[in-house]
Amino acid sequence: MRDLAVMSGGGLDQLELAGRDSLMPRPMSVSDAVANIVARKDTLRQERLSGIHNPWGHAIGVTDPWVFLGLCESQAVVDAARDVLGPDIILWDSELFAEMRSYAEFLREGREGRYWPVTPLEGVIVLLPVGQADLRPRAIGLNEIGTNVLEMLDPSQPLYVIRLMSASSHFDRDSQHSAHRACMEEQVLINYANRPLWLLSGVDRAGNDLVTGFAAAAPTWASGALPIKKGGL
Repeated sequence: MRDLAVMSGGGLDQLELAGRDSLMPRPMSVSDAVANIVARKDTLRQERLSGIHNPWGHAIGVTDPWVFLGLCESQAVVDAARDVLGPDIILWDSELFAEMRSYAEFLREGREGRYWPVTPLEGVIVLLPVGQADLRPRAIGLNEIGTNVLEMLDPSQPLYVIRLMSASSHFDRDSQHSAHRACMEEQVLINYANRPLWLLSGVDRAGNDLVTGFAAAAPTWASGALPIKKGGL
């Protein structure tokens, strides 16, 4: 697990490369990643910011997902979630809201929890006010969350929402699940059924599929391709 201070850009800058130039670009800081998205908020649909931590998802065209995955995996986030959820934790979604007021509206409409294909429905929302200097996470049980959780926060500032489920619950990948059906109707660019799951802490106790999603999706036409015969094209 990486510390939040490192992920925000402070520690990585001090790494020495023994006089060599790095072959990889320098990681973007959290503040830069968020600022770039906020600057484009009028041209981005909110669904494009769902699963923003997923390096194999559509967010790769918007930002560097590894920056946000580092936040999700940070010890501070995991410790906050453990205090509410217990030791066995799976990351299944995260979403950046360019303005906190957008998430407040999401909560007023009763949408948090509606798209969770999780049985039994047990989870935690971790809130990170990424527009502030202090990135201290706040974990709230799914059944406890309401519009009041955003009180005392600036509604114009960005908010990062991390969705974690108990690893004692089962994530249903059946596209006919009621949560997937609701998501399909209300958030047309999102398909949670094929998203990857990360075991952040403890043990997967419900036989979850922790393999699907960890690769770019193959083009649909590839399944119909004929095998190449030996000795010919």
